[in-house]
Amino acid sequence: LIPPLVPSDNSTHSSPSSSSSTPSHTTMPLHGRYKAADLEYLIYHLRDHLLKERPELFMENGTIRPGILVLINNTDWELEGEDVFISTLHGG
Repeated sequence: LIPPLVPSDNSTHSSPSSSSSTPSHTTMPLHGRYKAADLEYLIYHLRDHLLKERPELFMENGTIRPGILVLINNTDWELEGEDVFISTLHGG
């Protein structure tokens, strides 16, 4: 489970909801130590909590390594936010 607020440095070992001394996410400002959960944090979370071996093959320079296809809503994440027309030619 990914909390709504995560550490700004993308550390996946602590979160606002895991500490009883941290104020609730409804009163905590988004700047500073915490930020809203985003795709960048998800990448670190997957690496640190779900990969069982060789996490260095998953990430390179803070992002997904080349050759790994990431789909968001059945769309390549590199095309997210762009108006792109992709034509597929089927033989038959």
